[in-house]
Amino acid sequence: MKRLYITLGTFTLLALLSVTALLMAADQDGKPQAGGGIDPGPEVLTTPRTRTGPAPESILDRRADIRIDKQMVLVPVAVTTPTGQYVTGLDKENFKLFENNVEQQIESFTSEDAPMSVGVVFDTSGSMGNKLQRSRQAVAEFMKSANPEDEFLLVQFNDQAELTVHFTPDTEQIQNRLMFLQSRGRTALLDGVYMAMNEMKKARNPRKAILIISDGGDNSSRYTQSEVRNFVREADVQIYAIGIFEAAGARGRTPEEADGPDLLRDLAEQTGGRDFEVDNIGEMPDVAAKIGLELRNQYMLGYSPKNKDRDGKFRRIQVKLVKTQGLGQISPRWRLGYYAPTQ
Repeated sequence: MKRLYITLGTFTLLALLSVTALLMAADQDGKPQAGGGIDPGPEVLTTPRTRTGPAPESILDRRADIRIDKQMVLVPVAVTTPTGQYVTGLDKENFKLFENNVEQQIESFTSEDAPMSVGVVFDTSGSMGNKLQRSRQAVAEFMKSANPEDEFLLVQFNDQAELTVHFTPDTEQIQNRLMFLQSRGRTALLDGVYMAMNEMKKARNPRKAILIISDGGDNSSRYTQSEVRNFVREADVQIYAIGIFEAAGARGRTPEEADGPDLLRDLAEQTGGRDFEVDNIGEMPDVAAKIGLELRNQYMLGYSPKNKDRDGKFRRIQVKLVKTQGLGQISPRWRLGYYAPTQ
């Protein structure tokens, strides 16, 4: 029996001949003639495709080699009326932005609901017993305004902080985990905030926020208020807090609990966020919904600092509104500043 051998060179030659025959079947415009075997394919679209899965590992590896020499500072700004209503529809020309009293050029401006990365810092200390259910409802209300491209993480704290759920787009995963949390122990609030802020370094979205739900001050953390305060000022993360506090004259209130409102207010104000003091736990879901609404009605201003020094110093930011005649008394709220890079 004779055997037929086809060498690699022969196979390559046959393939080239086949391709040549197909090309000759097309006219000079690249379109196939009647009976030709070339499919013209779909029209080219300029709209980028949305990635439906994670980037290939090779792409992620190359991405790590990209260096960005141009520093961009992003400043989320909420504009409200004296009654707390959100003012939308403003344009870039309605804002002036200053760094250390030097006016900066606003290079990017958006008022759209961009995806966010949000960390929920949830108090499960012993004093939260009868407040847990309303606190869970508050988280659920907050997440009702979520963007489909948002991601969330959950940090719970009592005697110590614990990262319970890593970043996930699945809001039900967060809420289901909350259902199994029980109250016990002391209050390591600062450790919880520090842990959430540290995890924010892994966030995939440029807009980042933390929601704290707690009923008292700190009495069990390793980190000090000064350390966490500095960490908060260095990070590009907004902090919102719901503090469930008894009346100032309530009996049995510990010094830590008495300091709770000031602690949360200090952390929130550094970032351009807000703190809400609640003495009626029934109001918590409404307050959480209000926070979610505010995050969806912010302006994002971006600028490259005129001061290019990499001195690591804190630079104070100021935002002013201009050309707002006819809008009544409105005021902006923004992050107070940031630390310049050191290298």
